[in-house]
This record gives sequence, structure tokens and C-alpha cells, in this order.
Amino acid sequence: MFDNLSEKLDKALHVLKGHGQITEINVAETLKEVRRALLDADVNFKIAKEFTNKVKEKALGQNVLTTLQPGQLMVKIVKDELTELMGGDAEGVDLSGNPSIILMSGLQGSGKTTFSGKLANFLKSKKSKKPLLVACDVYRPAAIDQLHVVGEQIGVEVYSDRGNNDPVAIAKAGIEHAKTNGHNVVIVDTAGRLAVDEEMMVEISNVYKAIQPQETLFVVDAMTGQDAVNTAKAFNERLDFDGVVLTKLDGDTRGGAAISIKSVVNKPIKFIGTGEKMDAIDVFHPSRMADRILGMGDVISLVERAQEQYDEEEARKLQKKIAKNQFGFDDFLSQIQQIKKMGSMKDLLGMIPGAGKALKGVDIDDDAFKHIEAIIHSMTPEERSTPSVLNASRKKRVAKGSGTSVQEVNQLLKQFNQMSKMMKMMQGGGGRKMMQMMKGMR
Repeated sequence: MFDNLSEKLDKALHVLKGHGQITEINVAETLKEVRRALLDADVNFKIAKEFTNKVKEKALGQNVLTTLQPGQLMVKIVKDELTELMGGDAEGVDLSGNPSIILMSGLQGSGKTTFSGKLANFLKSKKSKKPLLVACDVYRPAAIDQLHVVGEQIGVEVYSDRGNNDPVAIAKAGIEHAKTNGHNVVIVDTAGRLAVDEEMMVEISNVYKAIQPQETLFVVDAMTGQDAVNTAKAFNERLDFDGVVLTKLDGDTRGGAAISIKSVVNKPIKFIGTGEKMDAIDVFHPSRMADRILGMGDVISLVERAQEQYDEEEARKLQKKIAKNQFGFDDFLSQIQQIKKMGSMKDLLGMIPGAGKALKGVDIDDDAFKHIEAIIHSMTPEERSTPSVLNASRKKRVAKGSGTSVQEVNQLLKQFNQMSKMMKMMQGGGGRKMMQMMKGMR
């Protein structure tokens, strides 16, 4: 996500990060490079120019050149301006209705139907809502089928009427169905086309007027760059939507849409799609995204994802096992499953400050744990609970059963033993001892 832009901004700000003397001349040169980096990311020229002008104005106004740490202050100004450009504060969806009605709009292929499912799953799992998905794309039978498949996948009911070609009537009937069956959120998935046309605009405007949604979201493919911004502008002029959803931010996107869409349509980005799975949805936080673009990571989001998977009762049980030296491979496997639920490895590592730069060019496979899981699953229950029983013949059998080598089995055992020792040290006063040891190594 934004790898190319992050790299170019890092190079542009290199001098201003304390690697040389700061002067008014190299501030101007740096901001020229910043503008070029934004343009390469498909940010509108006018917006890129206004952005660098604001940064320069603030930098000179705060006497950056005469401060003790001019580089850090300049980076902060760039970060603050990026945050403001992308919307300032995070904004959620309006769920005040009974039921709350959310209308989804966007072009065909933008990921609208998939995102409708992701949003339903998000509201169900994180907001304790009972959503209903309504299929109003009457032109593509596959779209109705797709929504039903998505609904079944996440355990959310889908309302459709295949014999009806009137999206307004379907939407209204879906809302009545929601009221009758206790659904407190209705997500209406509408038809899209390959390009903006009058017929589509009239249809979605009619649906909007008929159902009066609390929230209208415009879904756009982030990979289309400046085209996404132009399409959002055309939709907003007719529909006056409440917020933007950027999908496919995990793809090879330059980031121009995320950076400039708020400035063009004056509507916030509310959600982003970060993968294909139904839980690959995040509330958009401009400040956190600015941090990531500038290579500062996003520790807050990382902690939030970890907390979502954290089970206090399981943690207590695990703590007791570690204290009694009973931590086994079944427990290790459980920890791996929790990490996998947090999202793709590339996305998680991108949230760690400096990790994106350090791992540049490294192909991070989401199946990184696959061979570890295969080795563990090839063990007997006794071997998983008591790894010390794994002798040479057992290791050979495990390697053969998992399609790996004995060396890989040995390597996993070595890593497991090291981790077990470290976890044991962190128990009670051991954590303090470990800190003292680390201080002594400096």
C-alpha cells in the first residue's frame, strides 16, 4: 500500500530529516520533489501544488530553519498537511435509523457487492447489529447470486426478488422485510455500469428518493487513480453521497485517489478495503494513513487488531501453562491462528515503524506459516504436547508427513524452544531480569 509514494517521499525528505544543513533553498528543492512524488502517485496537479505551498508557508511561518530539530518539524508539518488533505478525523457511518438504511453506489467492477458484504460483516461482528443485505442489481443475475454467496459466507440474510425488475420496489420491500424480521441495518446494493451514464444516475437517484437512506456510500476502486476521483465527482454532483469507500488498497495502487478524493468532492473517506477476505475492512483514519505513507507505521491499528483477537480467559490459561512449562505445539498453533486472523502479513508488517522500508523488495507470502502448520499437524497429540519426545525417527516421520525436511523440523523445534524460554523469562520477575540483561548488553 503506497510503497512507491512512501519511498519517494522518504528520499525527498532525507535532507530535512537531519542528514545535512537545512536552508531555505533545500526546503524549496525538497518540496519540489514532494510535489513530483505526489504527481507520480496520480494526485491532481492543482492539489499537489496547493499542498506543497501550504507546507512551505507553515514551515517558514514556524521558523523551521532556526529550530534545534528542523528536519523533525518539517516532517511533522508534511504529516499534518497530509492528514488534513485526506480528511482530518475518522468518520463512521450514521446508524441512527430504525432500521438504519445504507445505500451503496458505484461503477461496475469497483467491488461494491463484495464491500456490501464486508460492511454487513463489520456491523454484525464489531457493532453488534443485525444487518440485511438487499440485492437491487436487476440487470446482472450473477450480482444477485454473488450477494447471496457473500451473505451465506458471513451469516447475514439477503433479500432479493428475481422476478422483479424495479429496483425501487425491491429496495422498499427489503426495508419492510427488515422491519418485520428485526433487522436494524439495511444495506442496499445497487446496479453499476462500466462508465457514468444518465440511465444509471436516474435509477439510483430514484432509489435514493424512495428510501431516504441515513447513509449513502460511494464505492471506488483505488487502483483507478485519478479516474476514481473524477468518477466520484460525477456521482456526488447527482447523488450528494455522504462518504467514500476505497476498495483494493492492498493492490498495486499509487495512492492518488486516497490522497486527493476528499479535496475534490469534500466528502470523507469512511472505509477502506484491504484484501479479499470478508474481514478485510478498516475504518479510514487519515492520521494513521499519513503515518504509514511517511514510513512511520501504524502501531495503533496494529494494537487494535491484536485486541480484537485477544481472549482474556485463553490468555490466563496460556500464562499458567507457560509457568508450569506445559506450553506445547497446540498452543503455538493457536497463537498462529490468531495472528492470521489479524490480516495479511504484508499489511501487518507495514504497520510496524520502519518495517516497510527494511523489507522493501521482500516478497511476503500470506502462507508464511503454511509449512509450520503442516509440520505441527503431522505430529501425534503426544508430540505436540511434549515436544521433547521427538527423536530422530519421529522427526523423519513428521518431515515425510508434512512434505518438509528433517532440517526444517529441527529448525522449528529450535525456534519453539527459544520462544518457550523467552516466554518463561517474561513470567513474573523474569521480565525484570530480562530487561536488566538487555541493559547490560548495551
